Order: sequence, then C-alpha cells, then structure tokens
Amino acid sequence: MEGKQSKNKFYLKMIMTSLARRRARMLTALLAIAMGATIISGLVTIYYDIPRQMGKEFRSYGANMLVIPTNPDKKITNEQLDEVKSLIPSGKLVGQAPYIYTNAKINEQPYMLAGTDLKGAKENSPYWLIDGSWPEKSREVLIGNEVSKALELKEGDKIIINTPKVYGEGSIDTNFVVSGVVTTGGKEEELIFMSIDDISKLVKDKNFDVVEYSIEAEQNELSKIVSNISQKDASLTPQMVKRVTASQDIVLNKLQALVFIVTIIVLFIMMICVSTTMMAVVTERRKEIGLKKALGATNSSVIVDFLGEGAFLGVFGGLLGVALGYIFANRVSISVFARKVSFLPLLVPMTIIVCIVITIVASLIPVSKTVDIDPALVLRGE
Repeated sequence: MEGKQSKNKFYLKMIMTSLARRRARMLTALLAIAMGATIISGLVTIYYDIPRQMGKEFRSYGANMLVIPTNPDKKITNEQLDEVKSLIPSGKLVGQAPYIYTNAKINEQPYMLAGTDLKGAKENSPYWLIDGSWPEKSREVLIGNEVSKALELKEGDKIIINTPKVYGEGSIDTNFVVSGVVTTGGKEEELIFMSIDDISKLVKDKNFDVVEYSIEAEQNELSKIVSNISQKDASLTPQMVKRVTASQDIVLNKLQALVFIVTIIVLFIMMICVSTTMMAVVTERRKEIGLKKALGATNSSVIVDFLGEGAFLGVFGGLLGVALGYIFANRVSISVFARKVSFLPLLVPMTIIVCIVITIVASLIPVSKTVDIDPALVLRGE
C-alpha cells in the first residue's frame, strides 16, 4: 500500500513539475479550457433557467388559462374557485381573477360592467397601461380607453351608472368615481372595471361568469392542469389561452436550441485549442520523451504522463470555468430578464468531468505521436 501511495505521489509531483516548467504553454491551454468551461457552464445554467425566466416574462402578457361553466346557464361558485386553485401546483399560480359581467347604462348609452378581484386582475395583466391608478376604495372604477373617449371622462371624474334593479322592476342609479383609464389595445378598452364587492350590490347572482388564471407553467404542464380540472369537475370547462402558451413554447424551444448549438461549437473550439497546444508541447519535449524511452519507459507510460497533465488542466480549468460561468449567466439573465439565475450544484462535477473528457480526447492525437518517437534518432539530434 505504501509503495502504491509513494508511486502516486511521485506521479503527481512529476506532472506538477512538468506543468510548472512549461507555464506559458500550459497557461494557454488552461485559459482555453477555462473560457470554454465558462461559456458551457454559463449557457447550461441559462438553458435550465430559461423556462423559469421565460415563464415569469410571459406572465406579463396576460392570463394563460380560462375557466368557464360547461353549462352556459350556470355560473362558477366560490367553492369551485377554491377547488380549481387546489389543483394548481404550489408556487405556480401568479394571479387569479374571477369576473362577473352585467349590462349597464351611462348617459343612456349601453356599456358592460366587469366586476373582478382587482388585485388578481393586476397580477394577471401587468401589461395594462393605466392613466391614473387602480381602484382602491369602494365606488371607484377603472374605465376602458374607448369608454373614456366616448364619454369624455378622465381620472377623478364622477359618473352615474344605471343598472337594472336586483329585485323587481325598474332600475337604480349609483355614483362612481373614475380612478383611472386603461389602455390595452384589446376588448378591455370597452369595459368598466370595478371590485366584486361593488358589482355584488348591483347584481342578483353573485357567482362568476369566467375566471382568468396566470400560471407559471409550460404548455405540457398547463395542459395537464387543464385535464385535471376537467376530470375533477365536469361542470367546469378550462381552456388554455393558446396565443400566450404557444408563443411561450415557440420562443423557449428556439432559445434552448440556440444555446445547445452554441455549446457544441464552444466544445469543438476548446478541443482544437487544447489539441494545438498539446501538439506544440509534444514537439517541444521530443528529447525528453526519447530519453525516457531510452531509460526503459514504455509508450503507454509516456502517454499516461501526458494524459495526466491534460486531466489536471481539465480539473483546474473546469473549476475556474464554473465560477466564471455562474457570473456570466447571472449577468446575461439580469440584462435580459432583470432577474438572477439559480445556481445548479450538480453543474460543478458535470463541468469538471466534461472538461477532463474534452482535454483527454483533444490530447489523444498529439500524444499518440509520442509512440513514433525513436529514442536513438532523437538523442543523436536527428
């Protein structure tokens, strides 16, 4: 056992001494490996973090799932609302906004009221451009841009909303204050938004017509959630908003494909750099190799010595690359998504192993040239 340990120590000392004597060339190889490892570990970190980052980014484009009653004559109850929420994985729900719609008149003109959980609607739709502010108090409304133009209303103006009576004939008038004007470029500009509490005082049925959800999930995961809801409650019909989910998957697939292609190219370039450096080292050490062979060293032992040096470079280059790669990935993520990436501990051993394998493979062709070195010719100076 002691003899084996002594042999291993001698082998390590020999490799370290060899690396130290050729600092300039080995530093070039080490930098090539470190740069390659930096880009690889950084891109892999981004690759695995892209779905999370893209999911958060796409949530700013609105809800990606709707739930409506299967029977048009029925509505969604609070109990069903809780039931659907329980089927969404923990931490995936970004926003939930149930809506109650009813007709109303303002200045004898027909408009549609939309009562909702205003906090949930805000979380679902961060892209809405609000001139003013979201309603915070009772009897405050958020009106669409088209409504604002038609009625010449702006923030702070008072309006009288005329709705049918909850019980019996006739109608009732209710005063509201405009807290803001919403611009979206869509159907929201034709609606008047208020809190559920306010609209509940105007309508008889306090159940919901539709519920919008913003869920941080890819299309496959979202499809599974939709299926689970359908199986759990047949009276509900969940639907994916395909314009959002499909766009997310298309962009995600293209970005991940790009990262994969760049990683392959970087690995190839790193292999060429290491192979070129090792070829120069072998040429430079022809006399040393010839002397080793003359003293009884076998071809396999000479090859193992060179591959050992390559493996050491792979380990140190990989460690340096992992640290720099995380910094690189973090900078990219902050610049693109304004969010930090998560560190992947498993990436440390994986990057080091990849660097060792790439370095050894890149060294095989240069090192194989040592087999052809004839000690007699080399030592004669030929």
